Amino acid sequence: MAKVGLFFGTQTGNTQTVAEQIQKALGGAAVVDLIDVAGADVDDFGKYSCLIIGCPTWNIGELQGDWQGFYDELEAVDFSGKKVAYFGCGDQVGYADNFQDAIGMLEEMIASLGGKTVGYWPTEGYEFTTSKALRGDQFVGLALDEDNQSELTAKRVQTWTQKLKAEFGL
Repeated sequence: MAKVGLFFGTQTGNTQTVAEQIQKALGGAAVVDLIDVAGADVDDFGKYSCLIIGCPTWNIGELQGDWQGFYDELEAVDFSGKKVAYFGCGDQVGYADNFQDAIGMLEEMIASLGGKTVGYWPTEGYEFTTSKALRGDQFVGLALDEDNQSELTAKRVQTWTQKLKAEFGL
């Protein structure tokens, strides 16, 4: 079985905590490598056929700082044939006009470079106005709100990772 590369950026630690929960739910370090994008290199993405991208939406609809610094380098990565899942932390109450924008921006870029998006997530149970992470009536990936719905995170992670196991063939 091929390993999964989970690349994350974190500002407050929430995204890293969720990344660790996802790693555990998918089978631990034997199955998922955790890579902080702050120390990543473009060649790191080539090591995996299945990727998980974790990024919180920061400020008003922006990428987290480490992802912002790495964004232009993504153009050098060949994502062709790779299955890519996304998750993000955001605040649907305080930032209803750009909830989960960061994963939407990353998905748009990576999909344009050949990545096949998996792990779509329903919008039911969320209250927001707009999001760059919407594709039709679903988010491009797991949407989490640690500020307003932290009590739902564990269940959402479990449900989403079960879906990923099937889509990644784990």
